[in-house]
Amino acid sequence: MPDWNGHDRLLAVPLFPLPNVVLFPRAVLPLHIFEERYKTMTADALGDRRIIAMALLKPGWERDYYSRPAIDPVVCVGTILTHEQLPDGKFNFLLQGVMRAKIVHETEAFDLPYRTADLDPLPEAKVMEIDLTDQRHKLIAMFDGRFREVNGLVKQFRQMLSSPLPTADIADLIAFNLLEDVPLKQSLLVETDVVRRVGRVIAALEQMELIKPPIEIPATEDASLN
Repeated sequence: MPDWNGHDRLLAVPLFPLPNVVLFPRAVLPLHIFEERYKTMTADALGDRRIIAMALLKPGWERDYYSRPAIDPVVCVGTILTHEQLPDGKFNFLLQGVMRAKIVHETEAFDLPYRTADLDPLPEAKVMEIDLTDQRHKLIAMFDGRFREVNGLVKQFRQMLSSPLPTADIADLIAFNLLEDVPLKQSLLVETDVVRRVGRVIAALEQMELIKPPIEIPATEDASLN
């Protein structure tokens, strides 16, 4: 993990803007890198601090994609966990979110084909786990009840909720993995009031339309005769 204390400004951090991806702290994002500028970015990051900031492109990004399209100023800094370089020079790597941060200003590096920025960690309101007791119980009830028959990550979230993992971290992982509304996810990344953020995640879960797995009907002797 990079050597920082969570308070100091991060200088010249590589920016990786994408239109539909919002990374959250603790979440792990698999990435396949094929553009030349981002292949260079990945190689540089691997040879340095192994950090990259995921940024969300603002609407209208298509017009300026290969230059400097507008991005949201709040990003998530991630660290490269594992990587592989393919024979054609492309990369696959896993990026784990580490912290919320805000762009202070983009740095001018004319010798680089990708964007970089100086970032300040985004301070959050202090909260103790006891302050999230009600929210924790609501999440437990939802994953034991409403989401119980839903496939996928639900079992993992039930296990997390029975572990010592902080509720705020679990809410971030829920937002990353289960919510599909990209503007909502970005607004949750921006939200620095932890109690309000967890509450908003719960509200979003309550509005989700559940897709239950198909019921498996055991084959009978008659059904198997064709």
